[in-house]
Amino acid sequence: MVGCGRDRHPAGALGDAGGCRRQGAGSAGAGRPRHLTKAGGRPRARPRPDARPHRGGCGAPGARHGRAAVSGVRAEVVERVRRRLAASGAEPTPHSVAEALRAEDQLWGTTTVLAIVEQLRSEVLGAGVLQPLLDLPGVTDVLVNGADGVYVDAGDGLVLRPDVTFADEPTVRRLAQRLAATAGRRLDDASPWVDGRLGDGTRLHAVLSPVARTGTVISLRVPPRAAMTLAELEVGGSVAPPMADALRDLVATRRSFLVTGGTGTGKTTVLAALLGLVPVEQRIVVVEDSDELRPRHPHVVGLVARPPNVEGAGTVGLRDLVRQALRMRPDRIVVGEVRGAEVVDLLAALNTGHEGGCGTVHANAPDDVPARMEALGIAAGLTRDAVHAQVAAGLDAVVHVARHADGRREVAALADLGTDQRGRLLVRPRLRVHRGRPVDP
Repeated sequence: MVGCGRDRHPAGALGDAGGCRRQGAGSAGAGRPRHLTKAGGRPRARPRPDARPHRGGCGAPGARHGRAAVSGVRAEVVERVRRRLAASGAEPTPHSVAEALRAEDQLWGTTTVLAIVEQLRSEVLGAGVLQPLLDLPGVTDVLVNGADGVYVDAGDGLVLRPDVTFADEPTVRRLAQRLAATAGRRLDDASPWVDGRLGDGTRLHAVLSPVARTGTVISLRVPPRAAMTLAELEVGGSVAPPMADALRDLVATRRSFLVTGGTGTGKTTVLAALLGLVPVEQRIVVVEDSDELRPRHPHVVGLVARPPNVEGAGTVGLRDLVRQALRMRPDRIVVGEVRGAEVVDLLAALNTGHEGGCGTVHANAPDDVPARMEALGIAAGLTRDAVHAQVAAGLDAVVHVARHADGRREVAALADLGTDQRGRLLVRPRLRVHRGRPVDP
């Protein structure tokens, strides 16, 4: 047992077989300090600094002191406790941790024992110490830079969380490898980086040290718990009223479009909101690299690419899925993110009667779209002229999403696509917004 009701003796007595004992004249070692004697006359380990009375009895120490308590224990002690429990097959309970500490001649108080239990349990459940961050409302990204650098983006940009740390680099590495295994991927010195998706849809990327020189790096992208509607984005200030009206018209008239923006600007959120405007009688087929687009629409079919397994087999690419989507009688075909050879099949689909198709692409401004699409098309085997001609014929508009310096995201521009006299792709600005106010495009 861990604590002892209303005992006022030091909690460092924890770990004695049979629980806590009263100090009295008949106890072993009477007349000597209690910590100097064990049953049988062996010297007793001196109580640790946190071994002092607390007010609440068993399990009552303040939770806010737990992390500080663990930080006082050397990492190698916690590691030895972990190994003892693993060897015996015991679960990390207060009793088993206290016994393992006693076997190591380490007598720590109730606060520390419970904190170690929490730490060991967190390493085998969910995302460990990161799980509470992933569960926070509005969180989109949780990033780990080694043992002491945990950052969270909850919509206002990345914020360092100094209250969340790891015991050491091996602890970060173990978490990364466990998450990779959960995603069905391999992560070790032979394969030191990984992309995967966890069971709840969270996207995982990790790189082990020493490839990551600051320590193991983990990047977790949290999917939206529920797709937002365009009306909700408008109320939240991400879409200005004039822009919202233009976007509704864009979807209603079945114009094909791309949502553009940098990393983490909210392209997927905006695309899902626009798909929610599609009439209910239309069938939407979504092709994605990872399962993120879940619009509020009654007739959505999702196809998700699959990476190779640990043996290097079983790959299902986006190009394959775009071709399959064309055979599924889509009213609208959607590619979650266009970033490779699938651009060829998407352009072919948009130029063969599939109106109202859409997708996202990384671009820092609407004017960057021609160069971006040209690069993707040429890499996939198209000529420059073919790329410009097919994009101009198959895509009608660009919806650009920006993130301001304060972290706020906004649909900042709407532009039309066309060609110049030489047949080169042109971007014609139609509407531009800055912090909710229309500005000269």
